[in-house]
Amino acid sequence: MKKISCLAFGLVLLSFNYCSAQSGGDPSKKQVKFIFPGAKLSKNYKFHFIGPFSEVSVVAKDSTVLSALLFKADSSKGVILYLHGNNDALDKWGGVAKVYTGLHYDLFMLDYRGYGKSGGFIKSEAQLYSDVQDAYDYLKRIYPEKKIIVLGYSIGTGPAAYLAANNHPGKLILQAPYYSLPDAVHHLMPSADTSDIAFHFNTYQFLRKTTAPVVIFHGDADEMFYYGSSIKLKAFFKPGDELITLKGAGHGYMDRNAEYLEGLKRVLQ
Repeated sequence: MKKISCLAFGLVLLSFNYCSAQSGGDPSKKQVKFIFPGAKLSKNYKFHFIGPFSEVSVVAKDSTVLSALLFKADSSKGVILYLHGNNDALDKWGGVAKVYTGLHYDLFMLDYRGYGKSGGFIKSEAQLYSDVQDAYDYLKRIYPEKKIIVLGYSIGTGPAAYLAANNHPGKLILQAPYYSLPDAVHHLMPSADTSDIAFHFNTYQFLRKTTAPVVIFHGDADEMFYYGSSIKLKAFFKPGDELITLKGAGHGYMDRNAEYLEGLKRVLQ
């Protein structure tokens, strides 16, 4: 996916302090727009991808309809639930599907509220966790739970880790994760006040509870979520968990990285 500049993310982080100081209402409302800007598609939009896929509707607990795509592989070994980053919707993210279906896994990609054809807007961390749990429960009706792999990229790594901690998937894969969102803020701006931050995404706490095997891929030149985040997350690894370092790699285009593709093939064999 497209590369996100460190400057852009820095401006997002600066907004936390600005919103807290300047907003007359709930500062979290402005924070949500920075963290999850959304990328809407028309309800009549037609997806075009190579290979078999179908559109899926996941009904959230409050009856909001969430849009998803299910890409099918030949001789499927299971399914990967893919939680994408905060830029773009499934019309763009669906382009990575062939990487995973080519390794004989179906791929289920969910658009968050405010993205693609999904209704509503993200309002809170708890709401997002509930939504991704609804998507996971949908897959459990189709696949044995041990055949479900949860994969999160960038901002999606926190919700992915939440799912792994509160369920029993076959594996958890994190691409370019953060230790927590406040930690990511402090790395870029040590003096930042995160006391009013609307989202915490405490990935490290979820890894403590995760019984499934964990694999982290992280570029050591990541300009968004610093590589040291994954080094810190290693403190919560179980025997068999693994950090795969992508040398010289930044935050984006992981699906084009030769080291990632080689490591992924081994992990999914």
